[in-house]
Amino acid sequence: MGEERDTEGPPGVPGGYRERASRLAGAALWTRTALPSDRPVLPDGCTDLIWSEGRLLVAGQDTGPHLPEGVVPGTRYVGLRFAPGQGPAVFGVPARELRDRRVPLADLWPAGRVRALSGRLAAAGERGGGGGVGRLLEETAGARLQDAAAAGDRIAAVAAALARGRPVAEVARSVALSERQLHRLSLDAFGYGPKTLTRVLRLVRALDLARSGMPGAQVAALAGYADQAHLAREVKSLAGAPMGALLAPG
Repeated sequence: MGEERDTEGPPGVPGGYRERASRLAGAALWTRTALPSDRPVLPDGCTDLIWSEGRLLVAGQDTGPHLPEGVVPGTRYVGLRFAPGQGPAVFGVPARELRDRRVPLADLWPAGRVRALSGRLAAAGERGGGGGVGRLLEETAGARLQDAAAAGDRIAAVAAALARGRPVAEVARSVALSERQLHRLSLDAFGYGPKTLTRVLRLVRALDLARSGMPGAQVAALAGYADQAHLAREVKSLAGAPMGALLAPG
């Protein structure tokens, strides 16, 4: 199931945060308590299914920093964050329709089905807290993913290749698609075109390396940037703040 970690969140992840690997490959279960000084959520190519205050919400993949508005400090959340490309099979809509949006699950699934699931989640929360809710979110999403396993293999291969920085034309050939077909697949699966997804996944890798204390020039080289100036421009463009601000404590 993965190892839990208690933290106020790495840079770009809101505070009061706890995460563990999900039983669904590539996904993560998380809980958090909203803090008065929550930081923006940074782009990571992922979508989330979130349970909070008796409501089910879908968080689409972001193209820039997202700071939730009107959240009361102390509000509790339980979420299942999907690997890039997993979410559309669960939610039943192309990822491009969720990009930069927060949508009630009832807008995507039949209302009766969402009411029934909400009732089960409420009961699970009373019995087992966030852990019970998380397990039920996993079961619900896992059943949906099983129905799309074949298509999911191709999507996972595309995401893995782009994360390694492979050229778009090469990725298209590797999955037997034209570049135009790959672009359509990427919009439906990830919400971004392949070039944008490459930038987002490269940013995620760069932030992970920087959090380890690695010098900026080495981060740039290992993450696939032309140089440290290129890294700085991309961080500012996608995250809305320089690297130093993202890594600062608090």
